[in-house]
Amino acid sequence: MSLYNFLEWLATTPASIALHESRYLYLVVLTVHVLTLFLFVGAIILQSLRLLGFGLTGVATSSLLRRLRPWTLAGFAVMVTSGSLLFFAAPVDKFVNFFFRAKLLLIFLAGVNVFFFNRTIYRQIETWDLATRPPRAARLAGSISLILWAGVITAGRMIPYQAYWFN
Repeated sequence: MSLYNFLEWLATTPASIALHESRYLYLVVLTVHVLTLFLFVGAIILQSLRLLGFGLTGVATSSLLRRLRPWTLAGFAVMVTSGSLLFFAAPVDKFVNFFFRAKLLLIFLAGVNVFFFNRTIYRQIETWDLATRPPRAARLAGSISLILWAGVITAGRMIPYQAYWFN
């Protein structure tokens, strides 16, 4: 069975149909997804601006990252859960959507950015923790983060409009 066939089957399950055709539940899930985006991206923006040296320079970077970590992780967990439900409601439509695939790719790249930041730059934070202007690698990680998450938001907003762009 191919992935496409699996997604076709998934779309015909009673739960997927019920979610897709629900008058209110789908909109509640979508609203939760968008509201959680504010929480998550707000935390990412604060962290990235600190890494760029543009904001909260009076706060130690490690302290800010530590304080925002629970909010960032909680926001991401709820976003992934609600996003998975949105995908579950129309898996074939999402799977063939260019903007959906672009969004997933950008999320993956943002994860790679976080992975490399934590494995390299963050391990040496004691040397630059209180610096008003963090080192170039930290600023680059912050810049990449802002660019990627702006791309994720843009791609996510474009998902319903694929027909406008490509048909």
